[in-house]
Amino acid sequence: MNFFLIPVILFGLVILASSFFIVKQQTAAIIERFGKFHSIRQSGLHMKIPLIDRIAGRVSLKITQLDVIVETKTKDDVFVRLKISVQYKVIKDKVYDAFYKLDYPHDQITSYVFDVVRAEVPKMILDDVFLKKDDIAIAVKRELNEAMMDYGYDIIKTLVTDIDPDAQVKEAMNRINASEREKIAAQFEGDAARILIVEKAKAEAESKRLQGQGIADQRREIARGLEESVEVLNKVGINSQEASALIVVTQHYDTLQSIGQETNSNLILLPNSPQAGSQMLNDMVASFTASNQIGEAMKKQKPKKLE
Repeated sequence: MNFFLIPVILFGLVILASSFFIVKQQTAAIIERFGKFHSIRQSGLHMKIPLIDRIAGRVSLKITQLDVIVETKTKDDVFVRLKISVQYKVIKDKVYDAFYKLDYPHDQITSYVFDVVRAEVPKMILDDVFLKKDDIAIAVKRELNEAMMDYGYDIIKTLVTDIDPDAQVKEAMNRINASEREKIAAQFEGDAARILIVEKAKAEAESKRLQGQGIADQRREIARGLEESVEVLNKVGINSQEASALIVVTQHYDTLQSIGQETNSNLILLPNSPQAGSQMLNDMVASFTASNQIGEAMKKQKPKKLE
């Protein structure tokens, strides 16, 4: 008799233990009685009628992310792959709809993402796809919210996390980018070279101006010195022509002396015979005399009257 009660007691304990179950945090358990929906149990320790009630399933209330890869064509006929990340969760008050109305929510969300992306991207050129990716994400979220809210799903966020054009298109874009940068670099180099040329020309012009001013001052001082020398020679009875010739001869010998003192002087051919000074002096006196005669003759000529 005692041996017969032991299995009964053990069976009773198993049945009693199976009547208790635990639902984890951020999870909801669906309870069915004889195959029909009975209740939804939230997190904590719960009890069900053994052999009558059963846990039909558990639904996570956490935020879930689904990544969808969509390949489509842009307005400028470029094929591009977009990665759309959809973050969604089951609405706590609509666990029944989420569990019973949709078997595969991932497939449903994926279908809507494909539909929206392939409707929006063909309206844009490739550059706009990069610039307006947030607009694509907003359009996907809006469409999904309208469709999935009735099934108990709330779309938290949609993100366009990757835009991948065809490899040849990317290579062409990189070449265009490189060409533009090389063009800008060449423009900057040209501007820099032009500025250097202009500044160099300005510096040379200023240098020549200063050199010219220096030469003019030098000649002015030389002329003043010559004038004073002529005045001194006139006082001792030497006329202006002879004084000028004497000064020229003196400068000639000073020049020869300066050239002889320089060790790195270039070759210069000058008359250096004993008669050179006398010949130079005679030539200068003759030239001065001739110029004076021409001047006197021009003064004596009377200008013709105009008819």
